[in-house]
Amino acid sequence: MNTTDYALGHTPAEYDRVRAQARLWESDTARLLDHIGVKPGARCLDAGCGPGETMRQMADRTGPSGTVTGLDIDPAMGAAAEAALHRDGHTQCHVRVHDLTADEPVPGGPYDLVYARLLLFHLHDQAAALRRLWQAVAPGGHLLIQDYDMRTAGVMPPLANAEAMTRLLIDAFGLAGCDVHAGARLPYLMARSGVGAPDGTDVAGRLVPIAAGAPVLESVYRSLLPLAHARGLITPAASEQAIATLHQDTAEHPDRSVLLPLLLAAWKRRS
Repeated sequence: MNTTDYALGHTPAEYDRVRAQARLWESDTARLLDHIGVKPGARCLDAGCGPGETMRQMADRTGPSGTVTGLDIDPAMGAAAEAALHRDGHTQCHVRVHDLTADEPVPGGPYDLVYARLLLFHLHDQAAALRRLWQAVAPGGHLLIQDYDMRTAGVMPPLANAEAMTRLLIDAFGLAGCDVHAGARLPYLMARSGVGAPDGTDVAGRLVPIAAGAPVLESVYRSLLPLAHARGLITPAASEQAIATLHQDTAEHPDRSVLLPLLLAAWKRRS
């Protein structure tokens, strides 16, 4: 994958969306980092680090005696993430531009923790990426992966327009080669890549009022529209009408809820 392969684009609005997404799942990631036990002085890797929000959580646990390395394909996002972390005093954090699909070792290893969230979702050869990540784990260290399964996402009880918008998201992701069920396939992918059966798994979800969930749906929808328009999935006029109808539905049905995609996790300790 290179920067042009990322289905959601590289606009300022998409960067804001990714930051908000990271903060949405912050508590669930923190729970797993604490379950695994990230200790002071640990060497951690965030593969596909994006805006660096999870690196911040790792740095809080490793302290200044540890190191936190982020890898991302997007130089602009990586530079912004490192600058923000350093401004906040996390000088043990560094971001490197690296293509995790390249047939080469993960740089800087081995690590006590190798982590990735919503990375496999976007990759075509997930098993190869998992093998490279596993090879970067130090003896006694952990590989921890979190990823989405989109099959249950939607408004509850359903609304026709929101269902159509969700179908478009799944279709557009599919055309981009994304795996919208990557999270549920984690144990299978780990076994297929040679990592082995996970030591543990986890499922996290969010069921939120439509007033909170509709903006999440809209932000992903807007980021995918250039791809959807280019592939003929929807016209610009129809997509704007769908967004307007979503706003109307949100106002008229405040009692509805939005079930966000499930965030599933699997982890493995290297002996």
